[in-house]
Amino acid sequence: MSNHFLLTFYHHDFFLHYAYLRKSTGTDWFKGTFHAHRGLEVLIVHEGKGKLIVDQKSYELTPGTLCVFQPYQLHFLQAEMSEETPFVRSIIQFEPLMYEAYFEKWPSLFAFYKRLLTSKLPSPCLYNLDEADQFHSVFQNWENRKRTNEEEFSLFLVAFFYQLKSVWERYQDQIELSAVRTPSQIERILAWLEARYTEPLSLNNMANELHLSPYHISHRFKEWVGMTLSEYLNERRLQESVKLLTTTNHTVAQIGETIGLENCSYFCKIFKKKFGLSPHQYRKKWLELFESTQR
Repeated sequence: MSNHFLLTFYHHDFFLHYAYLRKSTGTDWFKGTFHAHRGLEVLIVHEGKGKLIVDQKSYELTPGTLCVFQPYQLHFLQAEMSEETPFVRSIIQFEPLMYEAYFEKWPSLFAFYKRLLTSKLPSPCLYNLDEADQFHSVFQNWENRKRTNEEEFSLFLVAFFYQLKSVWERYQDQIELSAVRTPSQIERILAWLEARYTEPLSLNNMANELHLSPYHISHRFKEWVGMTLSEYLNERRLQESVKLLTTTNHTVAQIGETIGLENCSYFCKIFKKKFGLSPHQYRKKWLELFESTQR
């Protein structure tokens, strides 16, 4: 997984990132971190285990797990691995804007695709997929004929989502069952932050409302998430700022105020440090991409 908080999908001209049976062991650099993507991501775990946080809820990762991460959806993944027990997964990340027209040709498939893209899913994960349901045939066919053009990418995505639709419908009874459980402490902390991330952080207020000690919150959060509360808040604010830059006409100053960074200079400074572009430059690149797809 990338340590970047938000991938920009400039990996190649057609905005698709793909990995089949990517293997990591304890000797690899694989540090869990909260991040999000502008596009849609599908993760399939073939071997190994780990933990995942999405929308302030935690999930176990085991072989045969499939996860869907929607655009701008903040998620955290941490894998347990060693030379003897590697973490093996397949990943697809793509920019929906580039490929939506291809799905429109198939009404039932397009409806399923739009549901994954825009609906609030009860759970992002399916569990205990059989080997036959782990998309090996689709991946292997793509491996044999891989080309570097948009048409080939679109055919691969349509084939993948056609099988995903079938798998999702057969395993969807798990989704309702997974929603019933007691939130963990870290989930309660994240839910509290999500409701107040645009406000100045008050550790004492958080501790009082959650009935936890300030020291316990700080220590547990850093241990679990790999960053401090302040670092997480800035990451969450920047993630929201990218969404607003690409989906609204608000000025940079207005966006800064909306996300709780009222000092516009400071907002621009940390944005550029994170993404290598100013907010204005990021929006300009996005508009150029959007206009090129319309043409």
